[in-house]
Amino acid sequence: MIESLGFIGVYFTIFFFVGTIQKNNSIVDQAWGIGFVLVAFFNLLRLETIQLTHLIVVGLISLWGLRLFYHIFKRNHKKAEDFRYAKWREEWGKWVIPRAFLQVYMLQGLFMWIIALPAILLLNTLHNINSSAIWSLGIIVWLWGYCFEVVGDVQLKTYKSNPANKGKLMTQGLWQYTRHPNYYGEATMWWGIWLLCISCGVGLWTVVGPVTITFLLLFVSGVPMLEKAMANRDGFVEYAARTNKFIPWFPKKGVK
Repeated sequence: MIESLGFIGVYFTIFFFVGTIQKNNSIVDQAWGIGFVLVAFFNLLRLETIQLTHLIVVGLISLWGLRLFYHIFKRNHKKAEDFRYAKWREEWGKWVIPRAFLQVYMLQGLFMWIIALPAILLLNTLHNINSSAIWSLGIIVWLWGYCFEVVGDVQLKTYKSNPANKGKLMTQGLWQYTRHPNYYGEATMWWGIWLLCISCGVGLWTVVGPVTITFLLLFVSGVPMLEKAMANRDGFVEYAARTNKFIPWFPKKGVK
């Protein structure tokens, strides 16, 4: 586990130098998805005996991480620094470099390590599937989350590609059931990974992994920051009143 933490530290330090040179800390968003893939392979390739369960978990993490990296890279390439990091740059002033290193890069590295702990532990042991029911449930939960994230991203991209929708809220497709289908999908996938890992004997205490990503998305860096940015848009109050914030459900009746 400690080796993985060190690997992640070096990884994010490299991105810190790149972001500092470019004066664009948005690059850390690109580091997120691909970082999990590299951590998974870092542990997989150190195994003397590789089992099918190892390959499946690494494969699922890779499928998610590579798609997310491509999605964010294509969205952010050659664009100005994201408003979140630009705001921090302005607030931090002359302390932007040390604070970015600690609060943007190293903190995300620590969170990555915690979230990946179930998979890291699985990839450092030989094991058998103790519960095929939990293993199957984990696959189903992961697929559900992956589909939610992918479909949500595609629907949003399609909506934004129409010039007539510029500045308008996306309230169609999956977005009529949850205000953040992509965030919900990401959290759900990590719950699926956790179920796969505990079905092979990884300790229940590693629930800290999916709990952390869910907490971050719901209360820290995901939903709150995005909703603050959308709060002044026309129709947001009505949309928020009828649509669940995170867990998908049918729109509330009687609310326009």
